[in-house]
Amino acid sequence: MAKRKKSDKKKSPIPVTVIAVAIVVLFLIRLVQVFEPLIRNQVFINGITGPLFAGWKLTALGSAFLSSATYLVLSVAGIVVLIGFLRLRRWSWVLLMAWTGASLIISLVDYFYSQPNYAVMASNVIIAFALNITEVQRIFGIRRDDGSSL
Repeated sequence: MAKRKKSDKKKSPIPVTVIAVAIVVLFLIRLVQVFEPLIRNQVFINGITGPLFAGWKLTALGSAFLSSATYLVLSVAGIVVLIGFLRLRRWSWVLLMAWTGASLIISLVDYFYSQPNYAVMASNVIIAFALNITEVQRIFGIRRDDGSSL
């Protein structure tokens, strides 16, 4: 049986690799955002020291837990999308494009009204541009070989 050369292996295009790296960067940023509110409220040092709710409203500690839980869900969802993306699944392209658009809108609102996260903004812009490359759209079945959309 003949051995395959390294050049015979099917390689994923560079934009797919760039998108995968950007997703990993976003995952790491979200992972930091999971722990940051808990560290700020000294949950790891003192434990849960107060109530999470005051009546129907969240306390500062409750807000920290909600924020951490939200970012944890986003981190896990990012890994699921990354796995689908690396397996070249069409649903992952569609989900990633929708997610990137929503994230860019949220980033712009943060930019104008609160603390912008430039790393998230830059990663989202890179992902949006790379997802719109014709070669990437063809790989995921979003665009036909004749250049028209499906």
